[in-house]
Amino acid sequence: MWHLKLFAVLLTCLLLLSQVDGSPIPERSSAKRRLQRMTPFWRGVSLRPIGASCRDDSECTTRLCRKRRCSLSVAQE
Repeated sequence: MWHLKLFAVLLTCLLLLSQVDGSPIPERSSAKRRLQRMTPFWRGVSLRPIGASCRDDSECTTRLCRKRRCSLSVAQE
Protein backbone atom coordinates (compact mmCIF):
# COMPACT_ATOMS: atom_id res chain seq x y z
CA MET A 1 0.00 0.00 0.00
CA TRP A 2 2.80 2.46 0.80
CA HIS A 3 4.21 1.76 -2.70
CA LEU A 4 1.11 3.33 -4.21
CA LYS A 5 1.36 6.39 -1.97
CA LEU A 6 5.04 6.81 -2.83
CA PHE A 7 4.26 6.42 -6.53
CA ALA A 8 1.47 9.02 -6.30
CA VAL A 9 3.74 11.50 -4.52
CA LEU A 10 6.55 11.00 -7.06
CA LEU A 11 4.14 11.35 -9.96
CA THR A 12 2.73 14.58 -8.50
CA CYS A 13 6.24 15.98 -7.99
CA LEU A 14 7.20 15.09 -11.56
CA LEU A 15 4.08 16.77 -12.93
CA LEU A 16 4.76 19.94 -10.94
CA LEU A 17 8.41 19.92 -11.98
CA SER A 18 7.48 19.62 -15.65
CA GLN A 19 5.18 22.64 -15.30
CA VAL A 20 7.96 24.78 -13.86
CA ASP A 21 10.47 23.60 -16.44
CA GLY A 22 8.11 24.29 -19.35
CA SER A 23 7.33 27.89 -18.46
CA PRO A 24 8.82 30.42 -20.90
CA ILE A 25 11.35 32.96 -19.70
CA PRO A 26 10.43 36.47 -20.87
CA GLU A 27 13.15 38.16 -22.90
CA ARG A 28 14.34 41.58 -21.80
CA SER A 29 14.16 44.18 -24.48
CA SER A 30 16.77 46.94 -24.53
CA ALA A 31 14.04 49.36 -25.65
CA LYS A 32 12.04 48.77 -22.46
CA ARG A 33 14.74 49.80 -20.03
CA ARG A 34 13.37 50.95 -16.70
CA LEU A 35 14.30 54.50 -15.77
CA GLN A 36 15.95 55.14 -12.44
CA ARG A 37 13.75 56.54 -9.72
CA MET A 38 15.69 58.60 -7.23
CA THR A 39 14.80 61.13 -4.59
CA PRO A 40 15.80 64.73 -5.30
CA PHE A 41 18.66 64.42 -2.79
CA TRP A 42 20.26 61.43 -4.52
CA ARG A 43 19.61 62.91 -7.94
CA GLY A 44 21.62 66.00 -6.94
CA VAL A 45 24.40 63.97 -5.34
CA SER A 46 24.77 61.60 -8.28
CA LEU A 47 24.98 64.19 -11.07
CA ARG A 48 28.13 63.88 -13.17
CA PRO A 49 30.65 66.65 -13.89
CA ILE A 50 31.57 68.02 -17.34
CA GLY A 51 33.45 65.43 -19.40
CA ALA A 52 32.10 62.39 -17.57
CA SER A 53 30.37 59.64 -19.53
CA CYS A 54 26.58 59.73 -19.64
CA ARG A 55 23.57 58.09 -21.27
CA ASP A 56 21.05 60.94 -21.17
CA ASP A 57 20.71 64.58 -20.14
CA SER A 58 19.36 63.79 -16.67
CA GLU A 59 22.73 62.38 -15.54
CA CYS A 60 24.80 65.57 -16.03
CA THR A 61 25.06 68.64 -13.81
CA THR A 62 24.67 70.83 -16.92
CA ARG A 63 21.75 68.68 -18.19
CA LEU A 64 23.57 68.38 -21.54
CA CYS A 65 24.72 64.91 -22.63
CA ARG A 66 26.37 65.14 -26.07
CA LYS A 67 28.17 62.22 -27.75
CA ARG A 68 27.87 60.20 -24.51
CA ARG A 69 29.77 62.87 -22.51
CA CYS A 70 28.51 65.58 -20.16
CA SER A 71 28.92 68.82 -22.05
CA LEU A 72 28.97 72.52 -21.20
CA SER A 73 27.61 73.77 -24.52
CA VAL A 74 24.85 72.55 -26.82
CA ALA A 75 26.95 72.59 -30.03
CA GLN A 76 30.30 70.99 -29.41
CA GLU A 77 32.77 70.80 -32.34
